[in-house]
Amino acid sequence: MPFPLLGLDSDNDSAFTNHHLYDYCQDEDITFTRSRPPRKNDNCFVEQKNWAVARRAVGYARYDTEEEVCIMNDLYDVLRLYVNFFQPSAKLVSKERIGPKIVKHYDKPKTPYKRLLESSCVDEATKEARKAADREPSFV
Repeated sequence: MPFPLLGLDSDNDSAFTNHHLYDYCQDEDITFTRSRPPRKNDNCFVEQKNWAVARRAVGYARYDTEEEVCIMNDLYDVLRLYVNFFQPSAKLVSKERIGPKIVKHYDKPKTPYKRLLESSCVDEATKEARKAADREPSFV
């Protein structure tokens, strides 16, 4: 990871919440939660990115044979590049209440890779290592 992982917010599904993951988080001093403390019903926010990327690409079927796992890993290798280099997203910058309406202001859409390179939270050495490892396409 190009930046330290401080917390992990997992879906409540037992496929995501297991002793190995919990023990890893404890060993690495990573805060592990299954939902935000005051809100018990916000798994939809955790699952949102799963649907936008993984579920849209492969659906909801269970893939558990060795051959299927290899195919899924190959697909995710390509899907990672597609999502991080070619799918820009706009981030919410601020919200403003005007009477009963809430007006949302977004920044200019950028890919996750561009956001990482522009982040002040990531040191220059890590950014250069990411550039070398990912070999960013010249047209991005």
